[in-house]
Amino acid sequence: MQGTRPQFSPHMQTALDEARAAALRGEVPVGAVLVAPGGEVVARAGNRTRELSDPTAHAEVLVIREACARAGSERLPGHVLYVTLEPCPFCAAVISAARIARLVYGAADPKSGGVAQGPRVFAHAQAHHVPEVLDGIGAEDAEALLKAFFASRR
Repeated sequence: MQGTRPQFSPHMQTALDEARAAALRGEVPVGAVLVAPGGEVVARAGNRTRELSDPTAHAEVLVIREACARAGSERLPGHVLYVTLEPCPFCAAVISAARIARLVYGAADPKSGGVAQGPRVFAHAQAHHVPEVLDGIGAEDAEALLKAFFASRR
């Protein structure tokens, strides 16, 4: 279920900083930050699919991998994931598998989204865990960053 737009989060600003850094590396500008239940930032990353020649190196996956390695567990209950763009179906499935408590994202992704758009992964009976979802947080900044990135490529 999509949430309403609460106040902009400083964690989303950090995710936007990661997205800007990704754009400077020539990556699609998506950034993510993962926050532990006590409020500590445990991982932050931007997309690195081109740099690592790895189609799974999405920002969301990178922060979940790092946090799981630190925790010594494949599950991250109580964690909050901030990401600048609506996760794709692949990332949504990983978020569910990791048992992320809350997903906060910025821009909607009508073309490749998997949460509110497209397959709506969390709505399927096969989703073993459904996080709380807050959308539209920092959406304007995230959209502007993505539009500028793709306009510069045309």
